Amino acid sequence: MDDLFSAAVEDRLRSSAPLAARLRPRTIDDVVGQDHLVGPGKPLRRLVEGDRLTSAIFWGPPGTGKTTLALAVAGSTARAFEQLSAVTAGVKDVREVIERARQRLGERGQGTILFLDEIHRFSKAQQDALLPAVEDGTLTLIGATTENPFFEVNPPLRSRSTLFRLEPLPRDAIRTLVARGLEAEGASADTDAVDLLVERAGGDGRQVLTSLEVACALAGDAVVSIEHVEAALGTSALRYGRDDHYDVISAFIKSMRGSDPDAAIYWLARMLEAGEDARFIARRIVIFASEDVGMADPQALQVAVAAAQAVEHVGLPEAQLNLSQAVIHMATAPKSNTATMAIGAARRAVRDGSLGEVPAHLRDAHYQGASSLGHGAGYEYPHDDERGWVEQQYLPDELVGERWYRPSRHGFEREIDERMQQRQQPRGDDA
Repeated sequence: MDDLFSAAVEDRLRSSAPLAARLRPRTIDDVVGQDHLVGPGKPLRRLVEGDRLTSAIFWGPPGTGKTTLALAVAGSTARAFEQLSAVTAGVKDVREVIERARQRLGERGQGTILFLDEIHRFSKAQQDALLPAVEDGTLTLIGATTENPFFEVNPPLRSRSTLFRLEPLPRDAIRTLVARGLEAEGASADTDAVDLLVERAGGDGRQVLTSLEVACALAGDAVVSIEHVEAALGTSALRYGRDDHYDVISAFIKSMRGSDPDAAIYWLARMLEAGEDARFIARRIVIFASEDVGMADPQALQVAVAAAQAVEHVGLPEAQLNLSQAVIHMATAPKSNTATMAIGAARRAVRDGSLGEVPAHLRDAHYQGASSLGHGAGYEYPHDDERGWVEQQYLPDELVGERWYRPSRHGFEREIDERMQQRQQPRGDDA
């Protein structure tokens, strides 16, 4: 009777569970996204199919399928599967799981997988309680975390686990989830409603299924429309198609280049509200820092890279603050494209045949016999000169006097220009 009652409760819970929970796959073949891990021949799939998975840590942003993957592993293995959440579990719960695992192993030779969600919420002492069972093979641990495991998981436990990095779900995977969700709900949706859900998902599968479930409830027996999706998302749809993607990013870059911080922030807001990938925005800022600010403000690249790292480690919505700071820095910084022009001109010269030989005094002289070839002979060490530089030839003979970097008079480059002019090294007509 207890088994029948428990089965009835499970069926009732399953039917009333959130859509995201109802759609969780039973085997690894049902997983959507993360093809770099579970695609044909990929590492996680091969380990699961061979039932050879050792302890692992699934690391990725919310909604990327960490719990989904763990449950898919459970459906694809002969080992027993236990699940705990570090939010509610303690050392006592862990010890009980370990004891049950030992009994299974001793009585019928069956291994146990423990899925520990939010493992980063366990203290050092709580994580240490897992270590002996992981080390002797009593348990195979699968820990899930949104935080960097190199900071949040104890080194001994991390060193005994394989790290699998989960990425935000691509749009085609999100679209597949929406189709599955509509089928599960017995509903249909307008194309523009589905497109809006996909655009606003931000790579988060759980979020898009939650929004879809609300939209289906609002639609009732009607077709899910864009109005239902807008209401579920709590926002209005912005027109942001393929052309808008390129036009808005172009306006964004040109506003920073034009030193208009208000316009640059506006276009940043447009992209964020439209669901543009924050990592794409960050990459464009990093490129801009060297392409359009360059040596006029060398710190601009540091600011841009720091913002890109913040996007990875913090994520939206908080990372909008880091992006905003970086955009304002880029827009208000002095501008120079000399770094861009210098590498472009130098590569053209190389392609056009300006190769030449490395001068003998600059060649590697650290191996036996190099001195007999004259390598390094006559090289003057700049640090031996009180000025920190010496007048000597650094270009091939055929290229002496060529210039590719010409500093502007903007920002820090004014100082660079003055410093270069103080040198007496011959530089052809531009000396």
